[in-house]
Amino acid sequence: MFSDHTAAKDAGATIIVEALERVYSSGLRAVDGVNLAVAAGEIYGFLGPNGAGKSTTVRILTTLLRPSGGRARVAGYDVVEQASQVRRSIGVALQEAALDPLMTGRELLELQGALHGLRRAESKLRADELLERVDLAPAADRLLNTYSGGMRRRLDLAMALVHRPDVLFLDEPTTGLDPVSRASLWSELRRLNEEGTTIFLTTQYLEEAEQLADRVGIIDHGKIVAEGTPQDLGRLVGEPGLYVKLIDQSQCDLARQLLAVHGAVSDREAGGLTIRTALGARAIAPIVRTLDEAQIEVDAVEVEEPTLDDVFLAVTGHRAEDVAGGEQS
Repeated sequence: MFSDHTAAKDAGATIIVEALERVYSSGLRAVDGVNLAVAAGEIYGFLGPNGAGKSTTVRILTTLLRPSGGRARVAGYDVVEQASQVRRSIGVALQEAALDPLMTGRELLELQGALHGLRRAESKLRADELLERVDLAPAADRLLNTYSGGMRRRLDLAMALVHRPDVLFLDEPTTGLDPVSRASLWSELRRLNEEGTTIFLTTQYLEEAEQLADRVGIIDHGKIVAEGTPQDLGRLVGEPGLYVKLIDQSQCDLARQLLAVHGAVSDREAGGLTIRTALGARAIAPIVRTLDEAQIEVDAVEVEEPTLDDVFLAVTGHRAEDVAGGEQS
């Protein structure tokens, strides 16, 4: 059972996780005391580098892996004691989905419908609806081995939706997709959420979480290290930045020294500096004046609000893309 404190705090939550742990036989603690709650109708972004514990957490919440400790409820059901009820309530699209390349998209969707107990006619109707929805109707009768990566991801999503789940789990759904395919999938996820589907989205893409998530949890080494709306998390970084690009790269050292009076200065790409200042855009005029007086020519000055990438760096000490994949993710 869950503690009274947790039940009171998370009343109405669709996903409730308390002190969740997963320790492998090798001794690796992939999930280390995770606590979180996801409200009905929310898109929750779960961020972290490879090996941080994202995928392991999702496997536990989708009943594919038993926890070593702690508890979790999804759609009102315990993931261990009521696993079958959880599976009937959720849709899941994982990275490693195994799809028969010699079946067509339509056949795979109809098979998925049959596995969920749909009658033959209902399964065919649902397959047609979903093929239209994810823009695969023209390719419905093509073999899967002719599908592009983006088409396969859209089919994965359609298969997860066959039984009209209350909660949708997506494990890095846009990894490896081109920008057009990624934007198309984002659009469909927004539409699903507007229709009431709760979405638990794991991703390595900070932009993806900023674009889609109502709230974000950042996991590192199996622990939640930050959680909140993208805007709230941005405030953890503190002051906004001003990006200053110089025309003459050789003047960066002098510019860095002169601009230190306006805030903390850090290097960017060649010819660029970032100044963190509480004044934000109001600091543009004095910064440009300082550089002009030293005869340092400015190419551009832009205000930069903190991003989730900045947040990740602030709370973990490293950027997400700098971390190599681990034994378990």
